[in-house]
Amino acid sequence: MTKTWFITGAARGFGRLLTEKLLARGDKVFATVRREGSLTLEHPNLRVLHMDLTDPASIRGSIDAAFREGRIDVIIANAGYGLFGAAEELSDAAISRQIATNLTGAIDLVRAALPHLRGQQGGRFLQVSSEGGQLAYPGFSLYHATKWGIEGFIEAVAQEVAGFGIEMTLIEPGPTATEFATSVDMAQTIPAYEESNVGAVRRDLRAIAEGGTGDSFAGLADAGRSVDAMIALAEQQELPRRLVLGSTAFDNIGATLRARLSELKAQRDVPLAAD
Repeated sequence: MTKTWFITGAARGFGRLLTEKLLARGDKVFATVRREGSLTLEHPNLRVLHMDLTDPASIRGSIDAAFREGRIDVIIANAGYGLFGAAEELSDAAISRQIATNLTGAIDLVRAALPHLRGQQGGRFLQVSSEGGQLAYPGFSLYHATKWGIEGFIEAVAQEVAGFGIEMTLIEPGPTATEFATSVDMAQTIPAYEESNVGAVRRDLRAIAEGGTGDSFAGLADAGRSVDAMIALAEQQELPRRLVLGSTAFDNIGATLRARLSELKAQRDVPLAAD
């Protein structure tokens, strides 16, 4: 049975791969792009919509236009980008744009979609987050702030709307062979950080942008297989709250959760003393 999908950030990366694979199997896709003309696919089952995640009216307009044409089975909120730099290297404008795109815009997309999903008595909403929604790397402080933020938001909203037949899942890819590393917005460098762990990751990002590799991004997952997993997830009978993609993400998140639990257990007497 064919499905109708709404995919944000379809010009490249996961979004484009999802769009191509879904069209190839006969599904209908509403694909959003920030820059008109950036998605050059042509297909009778494809409708390309312009959407700016920093503009709530643009978000509502795209969502409303898609739902006017009928039921949407799955929404995949994929749009976003990375911002790199030590916290004090980041400009006010860069911080505002990162939050507006990755967090506030993602929240506005959910809020715009929910009345329609309730109206059709259900649907599935997959939010692409990151392994960076459960752990943190130096130099990505604002990126992590947006990912940790959207994860908390989706956790709460999923509970609010479960009674309406709406299911929500957080997708947490690790390092993947997409354009992410080459499209990261880089802050202006403060020399004091060049010999720190921030500087090491920055050099790896520059190496990748120039066609090389970097130790900070070893063990890349395959983008095509990651997208296949997202599509398979959307067709499961019941959705999990989270789907981790890639062995690197699986190992990194597992290690982080074990360390956090160990720290919690070691502090047991302190919280109990507060009772």
